[in-house]
Formats: sequence, structure tokens, C-alpha cells
Amino acid sequence: MRIAVTGSIATDHLMTFPGRFADQFVADQLHTVSLSFLVDNLDVRRGGVAANICFGMGQLGSRPVLVGAAGFDFDEYRAWLDRHGVDTASVRISEVLHTARFVCTTDKDHNQIGSFYTGAMSEARLIELKAVADRVGGLDLVLIGADDPEAMLRHTEECRTRSIPFAADFSQQIARMGGEEVRTLLDGATYLFSNEYEKGLIESKTGWTEAEILSRVGHRVTTLGSRGVRIERVGEDPIEVGCPEETAKVDPTGVGDAFRAGFLTGLAWGVGHERAAQVGCMLATLVIETLGTQEYTLGRANFMERFTKAYGDEAAAEVHAHLA
Repeated sequence: MRIAVTGSIATDHLMTFPGRFADQFVADQLHTVSLSFLVDNLDVRRGGVAANICFGMGQLGSRPVLVGAAGFDFDEYRAWLDRHGVDTASVRISEVLHTARFVCTTDKDHNQIGSFYTGAMSEARLIELKAVADRVGGLDLVLIGADDPEAMLRHTEECRTRSIPFAADFSQQIARMGGEEVRTLLDGATYLFSNEYEKGLIESKTGWTEAEILSRVGHRVTTLGSRGVRIERVGEDPIEVGCPEETAKVDPTGVGDAFRAGFLTGLAWGVGHERAAQVGCMLATLVIETLGTQEYTLGRANFMERFTKAYGDEAAAEVHAHLA
């Protein structure tokens, strides 16, 4: 199964604030917020939702196709992804713009405040999926992740026109989208990914009920934080999968991307949705235990040991056959 992942490619600048953001807000002054947080440290990491997802898929032995736009400063990042099993040949390189940049501060309660500079990502709208499909011999699924909004709309429409199954995953971009854009991007998707908060935003912005949205997508996949994930489909009972036990909560950045990486890899393996979600939750657990979105090491023996403890021998045997 050939899967392409479209979306942002970025550098993450991650900082930690030792206090609580909530303690700094004055209820009757929220219309004129002016705050500066003195942070303890700065980590510069590779990131971007599409690159994070592809890195995780590569770690699991898949060969995902990364589709996005990066800057003239991308050479070192490209080499890193190539070494970790990602097909980067369809990345568009800007001649004038830097690779996108995400600047994020996390407080002691794991709340986050972030800003995103688009940079070269604005050129993703110039990428044609047909050229990608022709190069790799066809595409079985395209995940359309957070990206330049025009690129997201173009890639969604091209998937519909060319009858390529696609997964809608608005992530951070839902905050700047209107109802018509959200309706356009999700209608007819094979999978709709979101977290619980984004789920509510999608329903609010589209004006559609849960049932109406579910009728317009093949599957609705909602991550539930520490409670795992829920997968819904019309006429079937929901599938709910919990998370493995964590050794520590170090940094939540990229946890959702890791889940998607594991879930999509499970689809590529041909295992069922429950098993794919278990792989996704196990990979997400590794990421939350690590500072940075691509700094974890899979370690297949450790992965399988923890996976078995969380989900049992039968599930482990099915996954091990592919992971090995």
C-alpha cells in the first residue's frame, strides 16, 4: 500500500515554562493580553506534521512519500529523513524562502502556546499529486495534513478528481478556516482525523451534527489524549483503544503525529482498525516520553515488549509479523 503524506515540513523551536499559563491571565483583561514568559531552555528540533508522520512510518519499516514544500536550507533535514526510510523526492524546494518554523512554549501542565511561520510552505500549493503518483507507480491513500490552506484545498480536489482515497487532517490549520473550507476538505474523506477539541470545532464550523459528519466520511478517528482513541463508522459500534503505560510525560509535541504514523502504517500492513490504532497509541507513547518529535528510537524488541504488555499476545503476534 503506497501512502503519501502532505503537510508542513518545519523546524521546531521548543521551550518550557516552569509555571502555569493560566495563573498569568487576568479575567477582565483578556482583551489586551501582553505577556512574556521567561523559559528554562530552548531545543531546536526537526518537525512539521507531514515530516513527523513520515519519520514515524519510516521507523516502523514503511516507506512513506513525503509531499510538501521546504526552503533552500532543507539539505541536512532531507538527509536525516532519507536515512530514516522516508521518500523525499517529491518535496518542492523554494529558491527564496526558509523552511517553515514552529515556535512553541509548554507549561508545567503541558498546555502549549505556539506560533507558526509558513515560509516555503506557501509554495506547497504548486505541487501536483499526479506527478507524485506517476513517479511512485500510483497512490493508495493520501493524508492531507496541516499545510498551506490553498495546498490543502488543491490536493483534496485532486484526490476527488482522480479517485484517490484521502484522509482529512486539519490539525492546527482549522483555527484559520471557515465553515465552507472545512466542509470542502472533509466531504468524501476515507478517514477524518482530529482530537476532541478539533472535533468540536469541526462540528461548530460546518454546522453539521456528529451523525451528519460521520455520514460524509468513511471513518472518523478521534484522539482522546491519555484515554487513547475512538474510531467510528456508520452502522458499526465504535472502536476504542487505550494508551500503553508511560514511563514519563516529557513533551506532548508530536504525539498526534506519531499516532497517525502508527495508524497509517497499520493500514499499509493490512491489519484491522483496532490493531492499527494500537500501533499508533504505542508509537505516540514513545514520543510523549521524548523531548522532540523525531528524537525517539523505536527499538523493536522494546516496542514489542511494551505492546504485548498493553494489548496482549494475540495482538502482538499479528503486529510482530509485520514489524519484524
